[in-house]
Amino acid sequence: MPAAPAPAIELSADDRVVLERWTRAHGTPQSVARRARVILLAAEGHSNVSIARTLGVGRPTVIECRRRFREEGPEGLTRVAPGRGRPAQISQQKVAEIVHATLHEKPPGETHWSCRSLAKAKGVSPATVQRIWDQHNLKPWRVETFKLSRDKRFLEKLTDVVGLYMNPPEKAIVLCVDEKSQIQALDRTQPSLPIKPGRAGTMTHDYKRNGTTTLFAALSMLDGRVIGQCLPRHRHQEFLKFLRTLDREFPSELDLHLILDNYGTHTHEDVKTWLAKHPRFHLHFIPTSSSWANMVERWFRELTQKRIRRGVFRSVPELIAAIEEYLAAYNQDAKPFVWTAEIDKIMEKITRARAALQTAE
Repeated sequence: MPAAPAPAIELSADDRVVLERWTRAHGTPQSVARRARVILLAAEGHSNVSIARTLGVGRPTVIECRRRFREEGPEGLTRVAPGRGRPAQISQQKVAEIVHATLHEKPPGETHWSCRSLAKAKGVSPATVQRIWDQHNLKPWRVETFKLSRDKRFLEKLTDVVGLYMNPPEKAIVLCVDEKSQIQALDRTQPSLPIKPGRAGTMTHDYKRNGTTTLFAALSMLDGRVIGQCLPRHRHQEFLKFLRTLDREFPSELDLHLILDNYGTHTHEDVKTWLAKHPRFHLHFIPTSSSWANMVERWFRELTQKRIRRGVFRSVPELIAAIEEYLAAYNQDAKPFVWTAEIDKIMEKITRARAALQTAE
């Protein structure tokens, strides 16, 4: 008779976060990532045979992964099975000490360990520390930035904005609007050398400042086209001038829904007076500290990487000409940015982040 299917594995929220992180991280050893995928599929109720077929492994491998996780949790998936060759010279206790020190201790006067400093403190070689870090997917030299919004109307604002992205109103245009202020016209102190086989292009590390400009931009969610205007300052007067530009740019019979941040120029009394006389404009504000919710920020990154960061500008007019040239070239082959994240998924992630912060305090 065929064997009864193995029961689904019950994962805690913390274990699921760890396993999903291992499957996504570039530095995770393939064997560990594969075992993590086995457990995630098992938690979804897949049979051993189905998991083995999906991941291209043998059924005994799946059974062994289940056993390790059941007995030791996620840490059991990182353990290397004994085999041929030279026996390990580092005890499991020493490995645990190094991992604990990496996670919970700091070297004197410093913010984090290096391979050499931790190796010296624990009496092992730097290569041993690096190997242990690789096995446990630890990278103490890296840090990622974040900011959680404390907006009391966070869910209300986010629901409004995501609703516009995923279900835009009829006979209307959704525009993501923002300002990229203080764009510097930077000239290099010496001429740069072009790229050639075997050598990257060069650029001096220092520069000359030749003034700044502010780019007002509106990204159309319909076709990806960007309307941009460079202005000398970043005040409500310039914002009103850009609103008039948008008013002329789009047919008068269409409503314009603008997604904006909470900068003071967007709510100035003069702006409110102008909007009252132009009822086709509808302003929607993203939550505070949530610039990721405004899709035009994604386009600003393209502009910075492809035209500004490596550019050489001897004057502000030269900088403005470069930005306008990029705008024209981009709009010739513009493609819309598509928002795919649902509110429930976003809130789940934010809830996990807030819980992690509370635990760390």
